[in-house]
Amino acid sequence: MKKILSDKDFNNIEEVKKSGVIPEHIAIIMDGNGRWAKMKGLPRVAGHKKGVETVREIVEACANLGVKFLTLYTFSTENWHRPKTEVSTLMRLIVKSLKDETNALHKNNIRLTSIGNSEMLPVEVKEELEEAFEKTKMNTKMTLNLALSYSGRWEITNAVKNIAQNVKDGNIDVENISEDTVAKYLNTSEMPDPELVIRSGGEMRISNFLLWQIAYSEIYVTEILWPKFKTSNLIEAIKEFQRRERRFGLVSEQINEDKKKIGEND
Repeated sequence: MKKILSDKDFNNIEEVKKSGVIPEHIAIIMDGNGRWAKMKGLPRVAGHKKGVETVREIVEACANLGVKFLTLYTFSTENWHRPKTEVSTLMRLIVKSLKDETNALHKNNIRLTSIGNSEMLPVEVKEELEEAFEKTKMNTKMTLNLALSYSGRWEITNAVKNIAQNVKDGNIDVENISEDTVAKYLNTSEMPDPELVIRSGGEMRISNFLLWQIAYSEIYVTEILWPKFKTSNLIEAIKEFQRRERRFGLVSEQINEDKKKIGEND
């Protein structure tokens, strides 16, 4: 991952870090590759290739911002229903990207993980993923988490099945099942829930993405298509996040009172 951020980008990053809290976990629905290609009169695969360039920039930006977890919605279970030629091209692009980027991720102290139904992935994709996981497993600056062959409903269904099996085996008492129990059986059990979800491309839906985890996430939608999404757009999303009051079901007065108590105890 060669340096692709400009001096202006780095200056803006430093400014936003000083202006408020940076989300520990950002999740992104990378939408608009196909529409970008169509607007350019290009095949859809050209949009996906251009989208990889955006991924490089946003990964570097998030690492410099101090984001600890970045989850990218890379390929959904529904995407398997796309034309076979597009699916096979996407799988080859994933393999190529892993080959091209793993050393750079490792050099930049970034760990690579994935969530989703890996059994559906082609062998060559699984092999490249395993090599990348192994090479980067000790890295600590940021975790780049790829949602591959993933859907929120699949994840929750899978968790329910595993919990049910453990109840059947006598390892879990039904009366002791809680939200924490369910969370432990999700693919994301080792990371915090996203504070911020960004969707490029302007669509106002979450597309079966992290359905459990984003219960209280702030959602930011931009009309900008993913191949045109830049560090400046990421920073604007974070600024919007910083401007919002996160209430978690409470009212503003309660939030302010809690802040006051924290201040008195400091």
